[in-house]
Amino acid sequence: MTLSTSLNGLKNAQTELNVISNNLANAETSGFKKSRVNFSDIVAGSAYTNPKLVQGIGSTVKSIDQNFSTGAINSTGSALDMAINGEGFYTVVSPINGDVYYTRNGNFTTDSTGNIVDQSNNIVQVLAYDSATGTYAATPSNGNLPKVNGAGAAYAGVQVKTDGKIVAAYADGTTTTVGKIALAAFVSPSGLLPMGTQQWQATGLSGAASYFQPTTNGMGNILSGSLEASNVDMAEEMVGLITSQRFFQANAKAIDTATQIADAVINLRG
Repeated sequence: MTLSTSLNGLKNAQTELNVISNNLANAETSGFKKSRVNFSDIVAGSAYTNPKLVQGIGSTVKSIDQNFSTGAINSTGSALDMAINGEGFYTVVSPINGDVYYTRNGNFTTDSTGNIVDQSNNIVQVLAYDSATGTYAATPSNGNLPKVNGAGAAYAGVQVKTDGKIVAAYADGTTTTVGKIALAAFVSPSGLLPMGTQQWQATGLSGAASYFQPTTNGMGNILSGSLEASNVDMAEEMVGLITSQRFFQANAKAIDTATQIADAVINLRG
């Protein structure tokens, strides 16, 4: 039993080392969120077992939890680089298959048609502005900066305000409000499914996305010209790495000790 118990420990230590290694590898990845391994014990017993005789037989990985705390904000100077100072996720949609992703990485630019896109060419979602009513839509749609305005003047630049308002400027000196950045909120963000490239998809555990304007309903404000850094704490991860290494070594030593005892028993002479 010692061998199987310690083998479980080795596997768990390896899982923790993998998670910590991934955190460290993404310490400089914009919008990355670190993860943590949670363990639970395993016992050999049943409802009819004397509780004073229940024996532990190791541990197992209970969950790998994501930490969505806000990372440091770094200035970039680019108007379409955006950081969320608080709660919420950007929503981007694939123009190829319509898949919806959520991200904290606000490294955006525009494509040839004026769509606001991320580095994978997914289109950023906004709450469109209705100039006739002076209101914003409740349902997100593709964010687009028109190349020319109604008077035929060429696009000249963009400003993103702290409340998420996107204002396009044109060569004739006029401006047009395009909309506000749509921020998505979830009942349980830890239930989001990581997809890589700092993107997540909604699951039954996370619940469906609810959309709000920045600075409303507990959502954070938008910092234009900035990007959110990874929330990985290097010192914390290095301490965890050392602890996991000792965890692995201790279980390996237990296996070695059990092997020596088994050898001694097998070699007993009458």
